[in-house]
Amino acid sequence: MERKVYIKNLDYVFLACVLGILVMSGFVLSSATLNVTSDPFFYVKRQVVWIILGIISAILVNLIDYNSLRNYAKFLYVFNILILLFVIAVGKQRSWIPIGPFLLQPSEFAKVIVIITFAKYLTDRQGKLNTLKDLIPCFIHVGIPMVLVMFGDLGTSLVFAAILFGMLFVGGANPKLLLYIIFSAILIIVMLLVAHFNFGLPLPLEEYQLMRLVVFLDPYNDGANGQGAGYHIIQSQVAIGSGGLLGKGLYQGSQVQLNFLPEHHTDFIFSVVGEELGFLGACALLTLYFGLIYRGLNIASRAKDMFGTLLVAGVISMIFFHVLENVGMTVGLMPITGIPLPLFSYGGSSMLATMTAIGLVLNVNVRRQTIRF
Repeated sequence: MERKVYIKNLDYVFLACVLGILVMSGFVLSSATLNVTSDPFFYVKRQVVWIILGIISAILVNLIDYNSLRNYAKFLYVFNILILLFVIAVGKQRSWIPIGPFLLQPSEFAKVIVIITFAKYLTDRQGKLNTLKDLIPCFIHVGIPMVLVMFGDLGTSLVFAAILFGMLFVGGANPKLLLYIIFSAILIIVMLLVAHFNFGLPLPLEEYQLMRLVVFLDPYNDGANGQGAGYHIIQSQVAIGSGGLLGKGLYQGSQVQLNFLPEHHTDFIFSVVGEELGFLGACALLTLYFGLIYRGLNIASRAKDMFGTLLVAGVISMIFFHVLENVGMTVGLMPITGIPLPLFSYGGSSMLATMTAIGLVLNVNVRRQTIRF
């Protein structure tokens, strides 16, 4: 009987959205990587392996009661910090760790761990998030791993900020205070960038990272007539714009197949959708993401406790920011940060971490009621 409750509690719309994104990703990735290597399905086959591993991870996560994760929050937090320090010390380009033929990106898994530990942190501080003084320990909790990730991956570090504010909002922090902090932070960042580019103010980031943050404002004014930092955005806009309403057809996009579009199987894979599947194809993909996020919020609202609600809120905040930033980046409305499109871009670490996070959402969903096996 209890197994029937488990099956009944599954959110099949949420699962259908995940499956739809994965299936659509397979077709688009096969086109995006057709002329990248001698084996036209090299990346597709590797991605399928990571999807299978991700499904296994999601299933394993579902075998345990999510509330038991509270007991390991401190251990997970310390482990997270240690592994990120290890990456800085020995990681390839301070971001990747080679494991056999694969490269593992610990910062992807660090996001999931922060969601778990921060959910526990906020659960223990219910009703104590009303002032700036109350929020400072929260900023430190998320800020430490965020800064460590920033050393090698500026884009991923920004996701931590999205997780932070999303979970704080759901956790009961004063919304007006959160908006004040966000707008103040944006204003300070803008002032620092203006001071850097106009008056030479030194900033603790590489010059190429700083250029990526501002070049979307005018990609042709990158010091190389659009052939420098603005090249990615220009080619992406050309690809999406040329797709029109219905697109040029799968495997028919000139920007993609002739490799004019950089990183078209990872960061700029949404541009492939725009060129080859057109406006309608892009809308179909965004509809699937909307369904996933909407159902995720519904799952969060129906969780049996605040810890479960915060876990789902963290995952949905992460996915929402990924989609917003990645799609915005490809159309020239957001800075270039190298953030992948979740469940869609090629990348083993991203796929495995995101599927693990999906497993957390499903875990909270099926345990709205007590389940016994």
